[in-house]
Amino acid sequence: MHDQGEIDKFNNLAHCWWNLEGEFKTLHHINPVRLDFIKKYTSLTDKLIIDIGCGGGILSESLVMSGGKVTAIDLAPQSIEVAKLHLYESGLAVNYECIDIVTKAHENSAKFDILTCMEMLEHVPDPNFIIANCAKLLKPGGIAFFSTLNRTLKSYVLGIFAAEYILKLIPKGTHDYKNFIKPSELRQLLINNGFELLDIKGLNYNPISHTATLTNNTQINYMISCKKYNAN
Repeated sequence: MHDQGEIDKFNNLAHCWWNLEGEFKTLHHINPVRLDFIKKYTSLTDKLIIDIGCGGGILSESLVMSGGKVTAIDLAPQSIEVAKLHLYESGLAVNYECIDIVTKAHENSAKFDILTCMEMLEHVPDPNFIIANCAKLLKPGGIAFFSTLNRTLKSYVLGIFAAEYILKLIPKGTHDYKNFIKPSELRQLLINNGFELLDIKGLNYNPISHTATLTNNTQINYMISCKKYNAN
């Protein structure tokens, strides 16, 4: 289950993924904080990791540089091609695939130690569908990381109006407010799909210094770490 309009949107911007001053520059700015959050809860060395909705591979490559064995999937074929091409520059090894999560979960049930799904849930029509298949991909006891935007007035003002139209930090039309997810809603979806919540942190971005920090304030962007229940 996917939204073709969202896939087309990212296909059209695929050439920008590794331009540090381009449309995705804020992802490069926040990536070190995302990586630090992940490494707080698990070692990445020699772990089998799957990155869902990998785009051009910004996080995927960082996970490899931290010792992980990374498979990364996305439904935007041009983004996957850009990600593969960048491996010639970075010299890293990532298994990139343009494949839907249902097929991947069917072929790789309970295979991965770690799963990341960052800045994706707000772009899909049914977050529960994605989370359910994420659970299928993880081994019992595996760790998953999700990030998305809270559905608040502040997130609308700063995450859409200011970020897209005033500061031009991200392309216009990137986000649809109705698809934002409250932390309580995401927590319930995770519990319903066999996850135990480990931690939740807000992500604060300074558009002047282009730096990001973790915070306890989850009113705009936030990240969640959770663990798949062990089978009885």
